[in-house]
Amino acid sequence: MFYKDKLVLVTGGSGFVGTNMVEELLKQGAKVRVTVHNRPMNIKDKCIEIVKADLYQIEDCMAAAKGVDYVCHAGGGAIGAAVTAGNPMSAIAANMITTIQVLQAAWMQGAERFLLLSSHTTYPNAEYPIKEEEMWSGPTDPSYFGYGWMRRYLERLAEFVITRSKMKIALVRPTAAYGRWDNFNPATSHVIPALIRRALEKEDPFVVWGSSDVVRDFIHVTDMVRGGLLALEKYATCDPVNIGCGKAVTIGEIVKMILKVTGHENARVEFDTSKPTTIPFRMVDTSKAKKILGFEPKFSLEEGLRDTAEWYKEVGSKISY
Repeated sequence: MFYKDKLVLVTGGSGFVGTNMVEELLKQGAKVRVTVHNRPMNIKDKCIEIVKADLYQIEDCMAAAKGVDYVCHAGGGAIGAAVTAGNPMSAIAANMITTIQVLQAAWMQGAERFLLLSSHTTYPNAEYPIKEEEMWSGPTDPSYFGYGWMRRYLERLAEFVITRSKMKIALVRPTAAYGRWDNFNPATSHVIPALIRRALEKEDPFVVWGSSDVVRDFIHVTDMVRGGLLALEKYATCDPVNIGCGKAVTIGEIVKMILKVTGHENARVEFDTSKPTTIPFRMVDTSKAKKILGFEPKFSLEEGLRDTAEWYKEVGSKISY
């Protein structure tokens, strides 16, 4: 196994993607070093080394990256439509600063490989599954202007790093992820955890922000993490790879599935188009990931939503967000 006995640094390891990344690496036999800051670690294991670190500080990043084989950067994160509308610089600043610091530390400390999770927000508008090479065919959507261009710059920065160092970088562009350990805070959560929480609370009428016709490609975080780790193993070339479910679904269809898996099918659904939302269509072409990585998602959307809802009932509802 590629990761067996390797020391892998997971930044943001107590967050949504980071926690799932740690769990998958442990399954694959890795020794995992995790940076935590304000949020405590969710899981415990003898193969986890916890390091207190502020990723805004290069000294902390250097200490965390010392002696590691690989780095999986999951710090910084993404923020939902409501927070983006109210504080558009928050996610941009967090991702820009922490990624630059962690990239520099990994380079200076001699890490062999680095997993950079980019974003579907880098793409221009397209009403079809968009391919990796089409990113520069147009500007980002206006709703993703700041965040999408920040992600584009970080991809260029990764290209700079590989020209000046021996470190190999895997560059992944995931679609919107959901699943276990997601943020269910009503003030800051993304659409799926927000809808699941409210469905389990039996909210009626069931108010949904935006239009029912908005199309997305959602991926269960377990699949997203697996795809990222496959890229780090098999395709650390700094050439981007889309990781997604590969199937278009409307928000209206997602709402129906969530109400079904939570036993709240009789709720009166209302769509509030006056509330913040983003682009009407976003789907990525995943044929490259299938061809190069052998990647295919294991969770269907309904299976993933049911898994997430059941996890939230048993575990997530007891966590302080």
